[in-house]
Amino acid sequence: SPKLTRSELDMIIETVKPRLVVGGESAAATQLSAGVDPGAEFSTEAIESRIPACWKAITSGGSTGRPKVILTHVAGTTDPQRASYALQQARDIILNPGPLYHNAAFSSAHQCLFAGGQVVNMERFDAERSLQLIQRHRVQYTMMVPTMMSRIWHLPAEVRESYDLSSLRTVLHLGAPCPTWLKERWIEWLGPERIVEAYAGTEGVGATSISGTEWLQHKGSVGRAAGGAEMRVLDADGRECAAGVVGEIYFRPPEHRRGNFSYLGASAKQSGDWVSLGDLGHVDEAGYLYLADRRTDVVISGGVNIYPAEVENALGRHPDVRSCVVIGLPDDDLGNRAHAIVQLADEARNRIDAEALAEFLKTHLVRYKIPRSYEFVSAELRDDAGKARRLQLREERMAALAVTAAENPPK
Repeated sequence: SPKLTRSELDMIIETVKPRLVVGGESAAATQLSAGVDPGAEFSTEAIESRIPACWKAITSGGSTGRPKVILTHVAGTTDPQRASYALQQARDIILNPGPLYHNAAFSSAHQCLFAGGQVVNMERFDAERSLQLIQRHRVQYTMMVPTMMSRIWHLPAEVRESYDLSSLRTVLHLGAPCPTWLKERWIEWLGPERIVEAYAGTEGVGATSISGTEWLQHKGSVGRAAGGAEMRVLDADGRECAAGVVGEIYFRPPEHRRGNFSYLGASAKQSGDWVSLGDLGHVDEAGYLYLADRRTDVVISGGVNIYPAEVENALGRHPDVRSCVVIGLPDDDLGNRAHAIVQLADEARNRIDAEALAEFLKTHLVRYKIPRSYEFVSAELRDDAGKARRLQLREERMAALAVTAAENPPK
């Protein structure tokens, strides 16, 4: 990401240990700054042409606090007749509204080009601009995160409905949990056959998918295992969980794709050929998966597990909530409490308060899951890839609490 701080970039450089860094400022051993003549110390001989063993190396979103790089062990060659990505078709015109440092956007855009298609790439996401581009270029496929879908839906109805989206065959959304109310609105707007959801990781070990038609029968689900991969949910002792019981999600890729990834800066959590991406969830009787949260994000309050994604999904159902992130903060009584950071729609900032949100949540969540504290912000909480820096948000609030405690010592 071009938005990385110097410290974040340095952590990636430390992890990758590159031979040379060109441009920018970093702690790399060999650095060639932008605009500087390299001089005679570098050879002018042509570099030998090589095919890389890994066609891409994507950095993680940093949600764990330390970066890792995910290497895809697939050679850097392609067959244009076979290139495809998640429901794309050969020679599609696609809209890529996401940042190219995000794996899904990077892979989707490149595979489209490899297959002879056209990519309409947005420099930055803008809700109305995305509709303009779909209409102008007769886009057939786009991939979005729920943040983008929410921003489009919060456009005035007369604006949203003024564009011709009849060319659009597929809207694939992924990258973050999609609030139920938002998914329902998009299905009503464009029809269930055009809305598809996927859950997967950059590692490529497995994925689930669900059509809008299926989702109406399994609301909240991210689908069943797809693409030849197998999936199961295991408890802390490695036993398979019964339907409805939350556990850790594991995938086993098809045999020809096993061993196709590795980490720099981390190690995979595996059980034989089964690989975990660190997410929690449960399946229903029909094998449809429902996400809970990453294990590191769980808030243990009064000895009970609270999954932030579940609370965020409920908060997102409120029509005036534009975005939200739930974190755990220390609590003298409960050990930790769920704290909601909320971005309201502009017109709602003077009429919606913590009490109103807590009252709204009473019809959607059991009492212990309702946040004990609320904070209202105007800044965007998620980036264009739909990712929230949950750890960073928590650290900032922990630092503020420490300052307050120092200024007001116990008597």
